[in-house]
Amino acid sequence: MRTPIYDFVKAYSDSATARFHMPGHKGKELLGIEKYDITEISGADVLYDACSIIDESENNATELFGTARTYYSTEGSTLAIKAMLAIAYKNRKNKSSGVILAARNVHKAFVNACALLDLDVQWIGLDSEHICKSTLTANDIRAALENAKIKPFAVYITSPDYLGNVADIRAIADVCDEYGVPLLVDNAHGAYLAFLKPSVHPIALGAAMCADSAHKTLPALTGAAYLHVSKRYSEYTKIARDTFGIFASTSPSYLTLASLDLTNKYLAESFVEKLNVLSRKISDMKSRLAERGFVFEGDEPIKIVIAASKMGYSGNGLAEYLRGRKIECEFSDLDYLVLMATPENTDAELDALESALAVLECRPALEERVAKGSAVGKRALSIREATFAPCEVIDVREAIGRICGSSTVSCPPAVPIVISGEIIDERAVALLEYYGIEKIKVLK
Repeated sequence: MRTPIYDFVKAYSDSATARFHMPGHKGKELLGIEKYDITEISGADVLYDACSIIDESENNATELFGTARTYYSTEGSTLAIKAMLAIAYKNRKNKSSGVILAARNVHKAFVNACALLDLDVQWIGLDSEHICKSTLTANDIRAALENAKIKPFAVYITSPDYLGNVADIRAIADVCDEYGVPLLVDNAHGAYLAFLKPSVHPIALGAAMCADSAHKTLPALTGAAYLHVSKRYSEYTKIARDTFGIFASTSPSYLTLASLDLTNKYLAESFVEKLNVLSRKISDMKSRLAERGFVFEGDEPIKIVIAASKMGYSGNGLAEYLRGRKIECEFSDLDYLVLMATPENTDAELDALESALAVLECRPALEERVAKGSAVGKRALSIREATFAPCEVIDVREAIGRICGSSTVSCPPAVPIVISGEIIDERAVALLEYYGIEKIKVLK
């Protein structure tokens, strides 16, 4: 598979051309990587008006993922999510509807996109035991669509979620088709799912569009992402590039673009075999640890999520324990420890992880201290109104009765506990404190 973006960038960097254009480093290696960092010079194409090397590279990605079109983002899934919502909204059948049906465990990028587009969200999946987790079924989606006072223009879910739970996309997509609404998926953690045999990628299972991070489970540089459009919704491609341009920087990183380009070649060559080998290794490791009493969450094949509190530990405590053995996790809180593996983790690294975990003795489960699901307060203002209203930062304990401003949440996991425009109640305060959030933005 050709790598047209990388080939151009490398040839230009080797050409000794005097650079009287941006960026300001002029290709001089002050940091060591500058020579590959270019801008939209002649021949380099333009990301959101692509017609040459970027277009060719995106064609390669489109073929690999089996889509109507796969678009590049150099600003992560955050940009892809904004574009995805805007595309679905522009193409909505009921022009009077600004309502989207969404699972509550959304990333804050979704909330920010709703603020920018002034969307009204009907929340579902409110009974989860953790803010990151969703156990939505097709029947849940059906009931929500059946009971909706205003027909939503789309359904939006996160799968896999941060704890490795994978939704039944095919069944949910079938229900969405039945009611004539597109299914949109935040698949940031699941780009690799397209390369399992058979594919369990959202597009293959019936989603209209999905956003994938190429840097989370694939080897692209941080910030690399895709927006995939299903062949069944090919009309979306007519406005996709222009829609990206509304939200995106006009200076995309060519380092990131080159990494997406090289990732195509990597995916086309050895990735499928390496992924399947890793999946078996992770499965075998989980089985051996489960025999020792370990409790795992989720069914994502290459993510290791330990339900630490059910084994008598805190996730944060396990993270510190592993950190002392030079093993860094993806995420931890009081209940869970999340470790993300890819084929680039060596056998030695996997063995070191298993050895470090295997010596731990499982203990009685920790006592539940707070119901840890969503806190859906009464809505006082729209997401847009609250996000852009004057705010002040106060202690969480002083926030009862106040209106939440912009969502307060750390990243990871970047899942808001309280949504902009909601009135903060006692349950919300208990959850904010449980998850270690001490300050919150509220409207003045």
